[in-house]
Amino acid sequence: MNGQNDVREFTAQMSVSAGHWRLYVALMNTTERWPDYRFTRTVPTFTDRTDALSLLGFEPVPGAEWEWTEDSETPDDPASPVVLIAAIRVRSWSGVSV
Repeated sequence: MNGQNDVREFTAQMSVSAGHWRLYVALMNTTERWPDYRFTRTVPTFTDRTDALSLLGFEPVPGAEWEWTEDSETPDDPASPVVLIAAIRVRSWSGVSV
């Protein structure tokens, strides 16, 4: 090792349930609790999302962009309400490096 910390990248995801948006960082392959943030706004702005990540100790990886995916509440039902899921690659500046 050269003395530098190996900072791992993670995926932050955001989804809405019962009208409330929630952002969480999936800390795969760790024993740590997944940090999350619940928004009070109807639809969080880009700044809201960046601020929430910062409060959780993360920042977007340089050049990363939010990617949006559409899903449905009831699979295989074309009349099912749409569920939006957003994701972005992030890195920790608060010490999550396992």
